[in-house]
Amino acid sequence: MTDTEYMLDQLQKVLAIDSPTGFTRDAARYVYEEYKALGFAPQYTAKGGVLVCVSEGEPGCGEGAVLLEAHLDTLGGMVAGVKPDGRLRVTPLGGMNANNAETENVRVVTRAGRVLEGTAQLANASVHVNADYSKTERNWNTLEVVLDEEAYTADEVRALGVMAGDVVCFDPRTRVTAGGYIKSRFLDDKLSVAILLGYARWLKHSGAVTRRRVYQHITVFEEVGHGGAASFPADVTEVLSVDMGCVGEGLACRETQVSICAKDSGGPYHYDVVSALVAAAQRAGVDFAVDVYLFYGSDAEAGLKAGHDVRHGLIGAGVYASHGYERSHVKGMENTFALLKAYLG
Repeated sequence: MTDTEYMLDQLQKVLAIDSPTGFTRDAARYVYEEYKALGFAPQYTAKGGVLVCVSEGEPGCGEGAVLLEAHLDTLGGMVAGVKPDGRLRVTPLGGMNANNAETENVRVVTRAGRVLEGTAQLANASVHVNADYSKTERNWNTLEVVLDEEAYTADEVRALGVMAGDVVCFDPRTRVTAGGYIKSRFLDDKLSVAILLGYARWLKHSGAVTRRRVYQHITVFEEVGHGGAASFPADVTEVLSVDMGCVGEGLACRETQVSICAKDSGGPYHYDVVSALVAAAQRAGVDFAVDVYLFYGSDAEAGLKAGHDVRHGLIGAGVYASHGYERSHVKGMENTFALLKAYLG
């Protein structure tokens, strides 16, 4: 299996495991076992993430280690209450936008582990009944989850085991086109998780030795801002968040490229790190773009805000329609993988 085939395979496998922020145990277990299968010695963090050393670095190099971070948690929802007619009130997990949630198939996971299917719909969603259908603002007060169960009262739904706090998982609808486009919910940031697994596998199979020691941290609370705030090995002096690269108006990045972020809503990334990433991309012939993101925050920034004295950077494959039905490309995945090899080699 080639590196590209492996990363695509891992991407589709992790996308198929529901992991809204706060409900990541099954996905983390999968990633933990995959690292073990590759021959590494991963460990769980107290938060439930996965931390692993993938390269010891050159002997006697004397430089601090690098921590690569990608997040496994995604957007989703949580049951906020059961309505009298048995429909569910929902509150978002992370930045899930109600406009992008409407008409999506969902899975509601009860505390007892029962999985109930349903659909996120506008309340009174029949156009032939609701004259204000087109005028109604889509928000979390006007949307509801309709369970695919013959339950029409709050008591009947509660008898199914549903209660406030149950997690609502949205169908990712993953598709890889013949032309190499990757379309799915939650490419942010499961695409990067697959890339880090691919990079770890390449290190193991190639026998390559990185210049510095390299750790990988698969975080599980990035979507609510504190995923990368902790679990820094003592010798880490640099953190590189591998997350999605933004594609949109006013930005240079395309889905086929790797993005190097110079600044986001938290401020500039470390100038020397950004410069070194650009130089590595140019040296290796990697197709890249440098951009500034106005509405973005990363695991790397969470680590700095927590007080860690490290340099920081952010890269990622270009992703369009972030926090919606997202789109990237196999070439963007490959260019991100190539930049990691060039930068850390």
